[in-house]
Amino acid sequence: MAEMKYTDDHEYILVDGDVGTVGITKYAQEQLGDVVFVELPEAGKVFSKGDEAAVVESVKAAAEVYAPVSGEIIEANGDLEANPGLVNEDPEGGAWFMKIKFSDKSEMDGMMDADAYAKFVEEQG
Repeated sequence: MAEMKYTDDHEYILVDGDVGTVGITKYAQEQLGDVVFVELPEAGKVFSKGDEAAVVESVKAAAEVYAPVSGEIIEANGDLEANPGLVNEDPEGGAWFMKIKFSDKSEMDGMMDADAYAKFVEEQG
């Protein structure tokens, strides 16, 4: 069964076996405002946890999207580069950024579940 985890940088990772689907949370999208550009990594690129993996730009700001785990990018969401506005509509669904094959699944041990993330966001506000 797939499991959603969250980082304190407001990325999510939907874990399914040894692959994680990564994107930004609804809260992150709301803070950015209207997203107008997304730069995604190419398949085959390898990242360490915490590396800058993608860039998202809005009418208000630009922000980095960090790799929540170490691993190899197996797919980037090409729909986003053609239509970055999808992030505004469905940040935690169809507007995922990349899929990463884990090199060390234990790196997720410190990540938040949905309840912990909701509390974290509440404390931000």
